[in-house]
Amino acid sequence: MTPDLVVCGLGPAGRALAHRAVARGLTVTVVDPAPERRWTATYATWADELPDWLAPEVVAATVPRPLAWGTRAHRVDRPYAVLDTGRLQAALTLSDANVVADRAAGIAPGRVTLASGATITGGRVIDARGLARSPARAEQTAYGVIVDARSCGGLDPLFMDWRPDNGAAPGSLPSFLYAVPLDEKRMLLEETCLAGRPALTGAQLRARLRHRLDARGFRYTGDEPVEHVRFPVQGGRPGARRFGAAGGFLHPATGYSVGAALASADAVAAGQDVWPAAARVVHRLRAAGLRALLALPPDDLPLFFDTFFALPPASQRAYLSGRTDLAGTASAMSALFVALPGRLRRRVAAATLGFRFPREVEMLRP
Repeated sequence: MTPDLVVCGLGPAGRALAHRAVARGLTVTVVDPAPERRWTATYATWADELPDWLAPEVVAATVPRPLAWGTRAHRVDRPYAVLDTGRLQAALTLSDANVVADRAAGIAPGRVTLASGATITGGRVIDARGLARSPARAEQTAYGVIVDARSCGGLDPLFMDWRPDNGAAPGSLPSFLYAVPLDEKRMLLEETCLAGRPALTGAQLRARLRHRLDARGFRYTGDEPVEHVRFPVQGGRPGARRFGAAGGFLHPATGYSVGAALASADAVAAGQDVWPAAARVVHRLRAAGLRALLALPPDDLPLFFDTFFALPPASQRAYLSGRTDLAGTASAMSALFVALPGRLRRRVAAATLGFRFPREVEMLRP
């Protein structure tokens, strides 16, 4: 029997989509070369992005007002949820789906060709395999250690901390400290390169994290569990046949995608259009925001984020999460641009001059 939906890729986005499609009574086939592989990355999102259908126990910890540092401290007035990776994967059950342990070698409308040579047909076929790495694509990288929370001495959870105590040379590609609770006993301390082409290597980030932790007097043994992160932040293409990072749900200026994918999985499973004209323009505006970040002098990035986190909470929320909020996103970016120092405005303007509204939105403008 031809399934209603074929999902290629069983990362968080693909698994969430397949789970919601099954919950809607659709017949679903999923394709992944290692469908039983356990996820090891730490996933987090803004708490207000989580859909109502997601089990509450998936949230491992909530930070009511995380701290962000540029050159000074800022409280982000928005709850931040750290997810329990194992519980998230278990909650997205696929018991009524047909699971095929193979690699999707070719994807076309209504058909998937497998590496084994077999073919699967379906009413809809959606690519959720993520983004392939390429030297042409900026990447986000991170190196983290999972430590006993007691060794952190009451450290405030940090959304990002750009303070220059990680030993990086002036003018080099910057990185920030990300510090969040994983539960009541453990904390993730992670040195993160937001975006680079090329990005910082794991070895570089490891050295910076150790320097930073030493400078702040954190106790660690060197035997702590380690987390490695590396993924492209460019290359997603909005469209009905792609989902997750591959389908443009990754925020190119932050690297966040899981919250947006969870929030949209039900609508995509139902066959709704989740890419109206406004969403496509927001996607392009965010891509312009990434170009601006890549163009800024490295030593000015903390000042850039000082300016961003000084914006009103509604503006921050619109830019970080307003996937279909064109007015809010444009307003937030405009306010940020005006508030930046003159030398940074010139850099940002030069990096984003190539932005053009797509034709369908031009037709809507007065």
